[in-house]
Amino acid sequence: MALQINATNPEHPALLLELPWHLPLEEWPQEHLVPLPRGISRHVVRYARAGSEIVAVKELARRPAQREYELLRDLDRLGIPAVDALAVVTGRTDAAGGPLEPVLITRHLGGSMPYRSMFETTMRPATMHRLMDALAVLLVRLHLAGFAWGDCSLSNTLFRRDAGAYAAYLVDAETGELHPRLSDGQRDYDLDLARVNISGELLDLVASGALHPSVDPVEFGTEICARYGGLWQELTRTSVYPAGKYQYMERRIRRLNELGFDVAEMQIEHSSNGDTVTFVPKVVDAGHHQRQLLRLTGLDTEENQARRLLSDLESWMATQDDHDARPEVLAHRWVREVFRPTVRAVPPELRGAMDPAEIYHQLLEHRWYLSERAQHDIGLDTAVKDYVENILPRAREPLREPPAE
Repeated sequence: MALQINATNPEHPALLLELPWHLPLEEWPQEHLVPLPRGISRHVVRYARAGSEIVAVKELARRPAQREYELLRDLDRLGIPAVDALAVVTGRTDAAGGPLEPVLITRHLGGSMPYRSMFETTMRPATMHRLMDALAVLLVRLHLAGFAWGDCSLSNTLFRRDAGAYAAYLVDAETGELHPRLSDGQRDYDLDLARVNISGELLDLVASGALHPSVDPVEFGTEICARYGGLWQELTRTSVYPAGKYQYMERRIRRLNELGFDVAEMQIEHSSNGDTVTFVPKVVDAGHHQRQLLRLTGLDTEENQARRLLSDLESWMATQDDHDARPEVLAHRWVREVFRPTVRAVPPELRGAMDPAEIYHQLLEHRWYLSERAQHDIGLDTAVKDYVENILPRAREPLREPPAE
């Protein structure tokens, strides 16, 4: 069987053909590989360079490879945080003509880290709580979209920092199933697997001495259930309000927006006697602030980053004299005159894995800290100068823990 590359982009096959498909993945020469931290996987996984792209290459049987490829593409269409599926390569043979396993190729998620790499230095419990929050949000988003993961764990997740918190991305969709809607039993099964998997992974860290002594692995495994349950309840519960108190419904929608979710549809029913109104949010989509920032500025960021940037944008807009200008016009001025020059003031060699939105958030945090110390606003230019001179050179690694609250 001839080598076949099934790719999402017509440019990718030409770039991927340069990789040594005639060799088992374990034997690929270093010249093709990129030394990035890898999580634990039941399959052989390597990072490689294909043109200007860094890709993750995973060996597995043909049917699971094709299935995971399609599921990852479905998640992309649904707007779920997951790695991008680029291609499936089949028909591989070695130099003697013997068959080699197919591979699934995904794009490397820039600025992300597997959880084991994050525990190379002992992680504070407060930071671990943030990881649980991120994983709970990801699982809720998957379930709202009708996706049963089937193997939720820290190992199957990548984490990117997100304005003092973390954003979680699905890596392994091999066991997943997409349905029009999940039953309570399907959700509970996923959640129970997550609890068991996370507790087991943390027990492994205990054995290696990488877990903070105050952390109980079983309690932290159970924490995902509590965090998931609270968020799911807030997003899906039915509310009953006194008739005419429409501000209560408005408050509920605003609360969902603050959590980062949009209500695309709602169901409102009056009681038979007209005294009460039943309100049920329907089709709840995540990424409220992301979409708002993208619409105004064209910046594509994580959710918490978007919330922080929007706050700074609104403060800046309030200081402008041109109050009649459309918000989109002022927003693009802010990008051109404030955001981009500020980010460019940070030398590229000091940025590490931080993307522009995270750099800007860090600078806003540093400005607040210096202003509190000085008892007056020291300005963004001064904050940038001090951050570049005194903070970045002392950074231990590209993905540092967010500051404690």
